[in-house]
Amino acid sequence: MFNLIKKYWLVLIGLLVLVGVIGIWFFWPKNKQVYLSPEAPWIVIEKPLEKYAFSKLSQRVFIGSKVEVVGDVFYYEVDGKKISGQIKVPAGSVPAGGWPVVIMIRGYVDQEIYETGIGTKNGSGYLVANGYITLAPDFLGFGESDMPPNNVFEERFLRPVQVLELIASVGNIEGCDPTDISIWGHSNGGQVALSVLEISGKDYPTSLWAPVSKPFPYSILYYTDEFDDYGKALRKVLSGFEVLYDVDDYSIVEFYNWIKAPVQIHQGTSDEAVPVKWSRDLAEKLKEAEVEVKLYEYPGADHNLVGGWDLAMQRSLEWFRGR
Repeated sequence: MFNLIKKYWLVLIGLLVLVGVIGIWFFWPKNKQVYLSPEAPWIVIEKPLEKYAFSKLSQRVFIGSKVEVVGDVFYYEVDGKKISGQIKVPAGSVPAGGWPVVIMIRGYVDQEIYETGIGTKNGSGYLVANGYITLAPDFLGFGESDMPPNNVFEERFLRPVQVLELIASVGNIEGCDPTDISIWGHSNGGQVALSVLEISGKDYPTSLWAPVSKPFPYSILYYTDEFDDYGKALRKVLSGFEVLYDVDDYSIVEFYNWIKAPVQIHQGTSDEAVPVKWSRDLAEKLKEAEVEVKLYEYPGADHNLVGGWDLAMQRSLEWFRGR
């Protein structure tokens, strides 16, 4: 009798274990990883930033949103958050099909001096005078946009998402031709532009001005000597990030072969923010990835292409028109 009871108990325990394993397999939370340690053998760590890996974003469908235009400011939404930006429209009647569009992605600007249109308004004026509508998003935390998540890396990873949603929203803006979209990006905006080209795989003619083209996270660590703490706080956050994530999954240099668009690069030789070697290396790596690329260097020009600005804008316009 005892052996029979023992047998039934063993069968029952086996069934309970089986049910538990099946339950874990079906209901284990997604985007989480299990870490084993003597102190806490089953700690579940969430990986909320995994959705911003380029492989994940390349699978995301960007459907766009309604766009409201008030004067020269436009508003759209990304994941329920409002984003503002500056829109400039050519004078005269709208051509059949609408005006061609240039998405203008600015570089770094301190929030204390930021105003809508800073970093893009001069280039915008040139393009608008030549028949283009320009759209320059402020990004979360700037202009009249909502605040970004309280995570330095998520705020960064969201920028290509904001641009991709804006591109998907172009057809909802009166006077825009959603079939004729180009991209202009300066400095850190150049890195965002490259991210957009990689994630989308779309053929958006792109003009990059002094782009930050180094791999993540070196692309931001390079500039930490300008921080009050020389990047100490950022490095602490980064060390935690690297415990959970592979930084290569978020780095533009790993995905150049995804780019299908022609890329033009403009670089001043006296640029103190982006070394000229970066743009030379970028051009070579894009060529190796079989991307159509053209590099122009401007002797003595600085980070804003002062000393070559007129010629760089003329070449950018011709690049957009020739596609």
